Amino acid sequence: MRAPHAPRTPARPAARAAARAARALPAAALAAALAVAGAAPAHAQGYRYWSFWEREGGAWTYATQGPGTLRPGDGDVLGFRFAVSEDSAEADQPRGEASFEAICGGTGAEPGAKRIALSVDFGEAADAPSGETPPEGRTACAVVPEDGTAAEALAAGLKPLRYGSGALLCAIAGYPRTGCGEQVSGSGRSGGAPSAGTAAGPSGDASGADSGGGPSVGLLVGAGAVAVLGAAAVRQARRRS
Repeated sequence: MRAPHAPRTPARPAARAAARAARALPAAALAAALAVAGAAPAHAQGYRYWSFWEREGGAWTYATQGPGTLRPGDGDVLGFRFAVSEDSAEADQPRGEASFEAICGGTGAEPGAKRIALSVDFGEAADAPSGETPPEGRTACAVVPEDGTAAEALAAGLKPLRYGSGALLCAIAGYPRTGCGEQVSGSGRSGGAPSAGTAAGPSGDASGADSGGGPSVGLLVGAGAVAVLGAAAVRQARRRS
């Protein structure tokens, strides 16, 4: 007499279905993550503006104040650089002569006044506004009152200057003819708008909002978590089967 067959459990078909769904989950999660990442900007965005620098210890240091509030002392060297950049960490430094003796050595001291050496770098053609060519770099020895600001020194040595809204410095010695701190797409750089260390006018003001590009950390972490959960579901389904 045959032993009765053990009743078949419906668990196996259900487990197989769960395993198939679990195996599909990581792929679906990855596809979704790539789709979102692909929707992000292919190129980051930067800003075209004049950055402001101080010469300290033989090296350029990104200024922590705008020219409108900084009051340099006699013998100081200040620099300005026009370029497309994201922030102080990535801003291009002025090139060319940066020695006080070389710039102001032939200018004698005057009672009640101070001498400020200025080094201005108009940048590269790649950073210039459309239709404009950056001139050669220039230096000037500005003589201003003892309580004069960096902005006053710049006005004394490198006119004409042009200012925009918020007293943001737009042009030195007439360059560039147009534009003022505008956002530039596809530059390969990213970050916030010009802020501290930007060449601001007599008020020392400069404003802007941060922006960026590319997939966020949260997106990548979330996609990774979904993939891990999917892998765990596969293992669980295999144990059940």
